[in-house]
Amino acid sequence: MEEVRIDKYLWSIRVFKTRSDATDACKGGKVRVNGNDIKPSKTVRPGDTITVRKGAISYRYRVLALIDKRQGAKLVPEYAENITPQEELDKLKSPVETFFLKRDRGSGRPTKKERRQMDSLWDALSFDVPDDVAEKFAAEFGFDDEDDENYDENRE
Repeated sequence: MEEVRIDKYLWSIRVFKTRSDATDACKGGKVRVNGNDIKPSKTVRPGDTITVRKGAISYRYRVLALIDKRQGAKLVPEYAENITPQEELDKLKSPVETFFLKRDRGSGRPTKKERRQMDSLWDALSFDVPDDVAEKFAAEFGFDDEDDENYDENRE
């Protein structure tokens, strides 16, 4: 075997869960071979460097040997070497440390008590429009009583 399609290779070495995910990543410009954007049909050879962007992290792999069938996780190092720089791998850990430090009271979703208070305020609001305001609005925008009757008939 001298050449293998890049989408099939990425699926075989378990970078993507399905081959269609690998194909979509290639079409979306998330995969590069030797620094060049590629199509899913691009073939890879031993010695090529593959860069795969997943989220905020760019993984890098060196092709050691070709394979076209999916392998167990223990056998993957025989076919691809993970050469992802450590600073990229550190991005996996940093959000966990800083994301959930402290939540200020009142930010995010309301508490049950706050929700009950909001519901009682909404219930207390009146959306009744005084007749004089409604007539002024209707005259200003060209509505009349016949339109209201037609609207009620069409609604039923």
